[in-house]
Amino acid sequence: MNLTELGGWNATCVRAFAPWAEADFEAGRVALEQRGAYQLLTPVGEISAIVTGQFRHQTETEQALPAVGDWVVIQRQGDDPAIIQAVLPRQSAFVRKAAGGKTEGQVVAANVDTVFLVTGLDGDFNLRRIERYLVAAWESGANPVIVLNKADTCADLASRVEAVESVAIAVPIHAVSATTGAGLEQLDPYLGPGQTVALLGSSGVGKSTLTNHFLGVQQQAIQSVRVDDSRGRHTTTGRHLLPLPSGALLIDTPGMRELQLWTTSDGLGATFADIEELAEDCRFRDCRHEGEPGCAVEGAIAAGDLSSDRLHSYHKLQREQQRLGQRQDARANLNSKRRWKTIHKAMREYRKE
Repeated sequence: MNLTELGGWNATCVRAFAPWAEADFEAGRVALEQRGAYQLLTPVGEISAIVTGQFRHQTETEQALPAVGDWVVIQRQGDDPAIIQAVLPRQSAFVRKAAGGKTEGQVVAANVDTVFLVTGLDGDFNLRRIERYLVAAWESGANPVIVLNKADTCADLASRVEAVESVAIAVPIHAVSATTGAGLEQLDPYLGPGQTVALLGSSGVGKSTLTNHFLGVQQQAIQSVRVDDSRGRHTTTGRHLLPLPSGALLIDTPGMRELQLWTTSDGLGATFADIEELAEDCRFRDCRHEGEPGCAVEGAIAAGDLSSDRLHSYHKLQREQQRLGQRQDARANLNSKRRWKTIHKAMREYRKE
């Protein structure tokens, strides 16, 4: 197996790796990360690796540490774990806000070509959640594809697909059943040799069943969902890059109860392109679509051409990003003050000497 067969190794990677190659370092791709220990895919097979304390110390954010899908520079040490020296520039990265109160981004999957946004056509179906995932997917730089799973349980499939089409503008939509196999052939074109696909969605939507289908074996454990709300427990406990028989690479991820967005500068506009196009005809350039005269967006709602729920979702995600942006700015200012404080302290100690 060569680097190209590991997915995403292209001219950009070759240029970034060239200085390291001249110094006899090697390249590998992160397949698994568990508590600071890594498994890498390399041309010589799967190997273990670690990050040095110096690397961690020089890394300002968790987001810059190796993530599943990353290309990394390594130095092998015989039978000991290889040392990760650097992360090559990412060509796409699906990032969410880290869980808890910390204002940090967490890379869910890196260097992905296509993101399968999986949702169930049972009680878990939620258009607002699909919009949220689309924002993050467009922001990542990968191409989103909507996979509507459990089509065999849906009594009115056509209306559900039509509803998704109204919010997933210019995004491919495929209705499938991972359980019966119906429609799964529609996903084959995305799984060609060297392509990297990430599976994203909430718990219980059938990601593990899809993964087993793509692998051709029952590798991922499967659990039933609750009858009352169609929610499942986390079957997949960590992100894992898996080579497929087709020659593609698949990143399976744990289900997310709630996706907290990290940045939305491009993703919001791409997801809500219909609203932003309508907004160009508003009377006022700074129209917020909240009762201003001559608002083309509210006019479309009155005419039945746009859902008020969709505008509400747009406003909600805008406010969420504004709040997060304020917290990010405050954190950046605090970090800057800490760095200057450290520099001034070092200068004072130097003068004393």
